[in-house]
Amino acid sequence: MAPRGLTVLVVGSGGREHALAWALSRSPSVSRVLVAPGNGGTTTIAENLPIAATDIPALVATAREHRVDLTVVGPEEPLARGLVDAFQEEGLLAFGPTAAAARIEASKAWAKDVMRAAGVPTARATIVSDLDQARTALTAFSYPLVVKASGLAAGKGAVIANDRHEAERVLHWMLVERGLGSAADQVLIEEFLVGREASFLVVTDGETVVPLQPARDYKRLGDGDTGPNTGGMGAYAPVPDVSPELQQQILERIVVPTLEEMRRRGIVYRGVLYAGLMLTAEGPKVLEFNCRLGDPETQVILPLLGSDLAALLLVATRGTLHEIGTLHWYPGVAVTVVLASGGYPGTYRTGLPIAGLDDVPNDVLVFHAGTRRDDGQIVTAGGRVLNVTAVAPTFAAARKRVYTAIESIRFPGMTYRRDIALAEVAMQATPFAERE
Repeated sequence: MAPRGLTVLVVGSGGREHALAWALSRSPSVSRVLVAPGNGGTTTIAENLPIAATDIPALVATAREHRVDLTVVGPEEPLARGLVDAFQEEGLLAFGPTAAAARIEASKAWAKDVMRAAGVPTARATIVSDLDQARTALTAFSYPLVVKASGLAAGKGAVIANDRHEAERVLHWMLVERGLGSAADQVLIEEFLVGREASFLVVTDGETVVPLQPARDYKRLGDGDTGPNTGGMGAYAPVPDVSPELQQQILERIVVPTLEEMRRRGIVYRGVLYAGLMLTAEGPKVLEFNCRLGDPETQVILPLLGSDLAALLLVATRGTLHEIGTLHWYPGVAVTVVLASGGYPGTYRTGLPIAGLDDVPNDVLVFHAGTRRDDGQIVTAGGRVLNVTAVAPTFAAARKRVYTAIESIRFPGMTYRRDIALAEVAMQATPFAERE
């Protein structure tokens, strides 16, 4: 176990980071939690520091000043920019992959090459860097297909095109209009996979792999998976159709070969490896890899975790993950629903007062994502504003708790999906047994 009295720094400002701060603040091995920069919700459980998540020199200086024992990095951008590398150079512990390892998310083109070399099942893709190449490549694909920016695009870099006209329009926007900037210096044209999506996350020190509960998130804005892609409008965990046997298959065919291939390239991957999967008729295939915890998946995985999160992340960072043993999970399921600003994922207003947070029942968690405090008042400060989360024995009970709690919360333009985990209720999912 980790020693008592740890000071932990969480880097980031979203719902994922609030959930991390919440779980770490409950750890018996942690005495102090700092969040940089945090949000309007993290102030109630941690100390917010006015430092941007990408200001690596300031974060290093802060970790030294506050004698931080472990820094936990939430977003992908500081990882891709080398935050962990900078901390390692100063002899400081930071949980997450190095910049070289974070390329698994920062360059989807590179990730495809890793998967090809490792024999990992994934969607067929062609990588292009100009419109003429793209038009030629389109002839080898049927529709629908996926047009995907190779670089970091804040969850908005993948577009499903239903015909050639739509595909060319998206490619022109990415490659000519530069709608996603340098994130689309390279673009993937990818086959459209049919099945159900699942998020499979593991904690690893590069050798030992410890899986977390599988989750499922909802990327489209509207009910029934309609509207534009977003950063995620809700999630649930565990996923009934990801059985223990399927989890073992994912580990053996996807996760372990990927880590081994990265080691062959001289890269030891430490942190969370997130495999975004499509469960196809031919088996699970990788849609994408992420180099960090998912958002909003974290908001349903951590409330189910019965083990000490700080101890888990600490041994993974030290390279001694084998010491942790089997994780303990609470029985039941978790559901989270994102409350978003009107207009998201496009333009939206901020600074709008949020009412009713004090009326949310005690058995429901509210993780803040895009909020801040103005003179003691919680106001909106982003597109995804709040994550309302509940744990219950069944999906029906968890949904009821979440959606009843949402009735108490109000801010102008508030929008949310009403069908999160509804399919699991319709299939009469049974509660999960507690896992030892």
